[in-house]
Amino acid sequence: MSGKGNKIEKIISRLQQRISEGQFYEAQQQTRVVAARYTKASNWSAAIDVLYNVAQPLLKAGQGGSGGDLCVLLVDTYKQAELKPDSAAKGKLLTCLRLFDSEEPTRKKYIGEMIAWSSKYGEYPAGDPELHHVAGSLYAEEQQPYDAERHLILGTRDSAEVLARMEYEWYKEDDAHTAALYASRAVLPYLLTGNVRAANTCYQIFTSALTQDKQGQLGVQDVSSNTADIRVYPSIPLLNFLGLLLLVIQRGSADLYKQLAAKYASHLKDLEIWNESLEMIAEMYLGIQRPRQSNPLMDMMSGFFGGGGAPASGGARRPAVKAPTSMPAAEGLD
Repeated sequence: MSGKGNKIEKIISRLQQRISEGQFYEAQQQTRVVAARYTKASNWSAAIDVLYNVAQPLLKAGQGGSGGDLCVLLVDTYKQAELKPDSAAKGKLLTCLRLFDSEEPTRKKYIGEMIAWSSKYGEYPAGDPELHHVAGSLYAEEQQPYDAERHLILGTRDSAEVLARMEYEWYKEDDAHTAALYASRAVLPYLLTGNVRAANTCYQIFTSALTQDKQGQLGVQDVSSNTADIRVYPSIPLLNFLGLLLLVIQRGSADLYKQLAAKYASHLKDLEIWNESLEMIAEMYLGIQRPRQSNPLMDMMSGFFGGGGAPASGGARRPAVKAPTSMPAAEGLD
């Protein structure tokens, strides 16, 4: 066994030497050949060791294309080996991920393959939370908010703070009255994925940062009652709506939600982008059935192909669009 181990170490050392000599393409191609040989023999650990230990120096040398190619092949080897996403397997992937240049096109493909592997062989249908968290955090650092949001929403307990702070930094580049739009980019998706704790964390972090930065400018009022304390922003009504929405969800009261929606109707009517999300949230948490818009032609076509028209009531109350097809059991979900 030690003889085989020594042989693999010598192969890796020789390939790494190629890289140090600037023979990047040769090192990549030879690594692929060696890995293919071990894969054919189902010697997964050897194939993984070679790919992992050669991809890193290529990435460090700024050879993102060649290094990225080997990283993608590494994930493919994980899939062929039907490897479970344990800490050791994930650790290798994340070590490589952190070495990519932010401008390297292969990185996005690598992240996608990594998430797909963890989804297939792990316990989280939407992908492993730790992998999502690291990918999302990298995107957040690089000020790529759309990609960051996509991953952080499905991340770990630590992801909520990263997301809230990113949204707040993004908001600071916009007008003061748009605060609720940026806060909602964290709060609403977390609610749609069933993560009430993270939604509350994001709201608290965002509004605390806002209050600290704009002290004296917003006329903030602290309102207390026997059952709740809330901070009111007179000049940003939709931010108040989000805070009250979180309280209503915790109470589980459909009547309170209807009162809330009616009170803020004049503000919400100008923000159609929230409509579908709010309808889904009301159905998920409060049992308020969404209005179904019937399209006779679509109903007829659906009937031809074995489907129905509008879904029957009484089924699982889960978001039908703009959320993972199977709800993720991410860390810290309520």
